[in-house]
Amino acid sequence: MTTLQLADNIYPSLRLDDSVATALQLMNELKVTHLPVVSEEKFLGLIAEEDISEETNHDTTLEVFQSNFIPGAVNSNNHFLKAASVYNLYQTNVIPVINESNELAGTISSTALISAMGNFCGSSEFGAVVVLEMPRTRFAISEINSIIESDGATILHLNVSPHALPDFLEVTLQINKKEVSTIIATFERYEYSVSFYSGEELFENELSSNYNNLMNYLQI
Repeated sequence: MTTLQLADNIYPSLRLDDSVATALQLMNELKVTHLPVVSEEKFLGLIAEEDISEETNHDTTLEVFQSNFIPGAVNSNNHFLKAASVYNLYQTNVIPVINESNELAGTISSTALISAMGNFCGSSEFGAVVVLEMPRTRFAISEINSIIESDGATILHLNVSPHALPDFLEVTLQINKKEVSTIIATFERYEYSVSFYSGEELFENELSSNYNNLMNYLQI
């Protein structure tokens, strides 16, 4: 999905001759921290509420604050994850989308972005989550996938992120089954460090079965 496809266009743009009062009123009504400013449809930047909220003369126009404009925008043909970078970098809940001519093509709300990221990460998919920690040199998708498939499962989503330890990675897997005890045991047999997993049904079933067997034995 591109940023333009994700754009929900629910936020208006401001112009240089708009007053501080107009900008603050819109930000308050829309519950946003920033709004895009344009001139002849060209994107000039984002204006932040914190940069204008202390202006005593609310008739002052936004032109006075051009040096405060934030150049936070994404190109319309970028992958939508690029919008997440702008979101994190500038802490804005409005991400402008521009075309190759630097014209404002739309905006992405933080709500739409978070929803898309949730779908991208498979948050709505059924299955277990397994988190592995390993040295960078140990990371091999083929081996990890082989372990998962050996139990008849499939990787729905795989994410790799830096670890707190230098030269280590955290690998998060979402798998299309809930009972993962066999998979966990296989990872540990291959000397993978499993730092987290969900989907404990099989373990619980085994404990219940063992408990029942013990009770039956004691009643003999």
